[in-house]
Amino acid sequence: MNHVNPCIKEALLYERLDGRVRCGTCERFCEIEPGQLGFCKTRKNVDGRLYTLEYGDISSISANPIEKKPFFHFWPGSYALTVGSWSCNFTCPWCQNYDISKVPPDAGRSNYLSPQAFIRAVKEERCQGTSISFNEPTLLFEYSLDVFDLAKKEGYYNTYVTNGYMSLEALRLLREHGLDAMNVDIKGDGEAVGKYCGADVEKVWRNCVEAKRLGIHIEITTLVIPGVNDDEECLRGIASRIRRDLGENTPWHLTQYYPAYRALEIGLYGGRTPVETLERVHGIGRGEGLNYVYVGNVPGHELENTYCHNCGELLIKRFIFDVIDYKIAPGNKCPKCGEGIPIVGRGARSRRAFLWL
Repeated sequence: MNHVNPCIKEALLYERLDGRVRCGTCERFCEIEPGQLGFCKTRKNVDGRLYTLEYGDISSISANPIEKKPFFHFWPGSYALTVGSWSCNFTCPWCQNYDISKVPPDAGRSNYLSPQAFIRAVKEERCQGTSISFNEPTLLFEYSLDVFDLAKKEGYYNTYVTNGYMSLEALRLLREHGLDAMNVDIKGDGEAVGKYCGADVEKVWRNCVEAKRLGIHIEITTLVIPGVNDDEECLRGIASRIRRDLGENTPWHLTQYYPAYRALEIGLYGGRTPVETLERVHGIGRGEGLNYVYVGNVPGHELENTYCHNCGELLIKRFIFDVIDYKIAPGNKCPKCGEGIPIVGRGARSRRAFLWL
């Protein structure tokens, strides 16, 4: 394919099938006819070859606190230069980034940022790592690999905020190229994810288990939506599975929903998730044996802090995305009882000045 747009690049994972191609990037494994697009509308069959249409086509970029992802147990207090692109491979009707996730890439308005320029920006913004987020990062798969390679050479960490629907081959390649941490959305049980997201939640769980086996740090987020996934059976099932499959120290973030995109149009809950609901779910998670359960999108709530799971000592005090106080002792120990605290990396932040301790 002859082109001058650097955002159009031959895809890495696909199989040729007599003119058709089968994409191997995510679990949809789209079989795409010549001249057609896959489900996510970011990959096109051109003369029997598959091309990504958004390599480095950046819709959004910002230097974000790692807590915004959210990661609470991975380099707390650090900043990650975060980029997103276009479109998604899920159909969630409540999407809060719908202005980019429900819009396909457009060669006429692409905004190319090379991997080298991205890493230069990481340095200029005094960030400690990278994050692919905002929309589904798997759609920036080829770009991620190139960015991660460069980031590792400079000593930066690499993260994904994802629905977890990449193929196993894609996941393993991401790890090989330097993916350090993933925050994975578990959007509900099998029924809810199938109905609203058009996906198989078992594939997401499988990828979480495999990522942990590969040494990738995992945190789980559930956007708690009344009438969709707030019943006790659903949430208890998520909590118990986190403990069983990923371990009791895996952080679980319970995020407050607010209606966006098509939520009201299809009759979903019309307000914010009640704080009492989030607190109830927190109790479910702790009751199922999870040591670190957090309430999100409720600024100033005491359950956005980190407490020692052994003695209850306040270890990390947060306000929204800021680390206000950090008390974990050297060696990742509780300063009161000496219990080991599962934290990757250690830091403290004062405005934009970062101190490695």
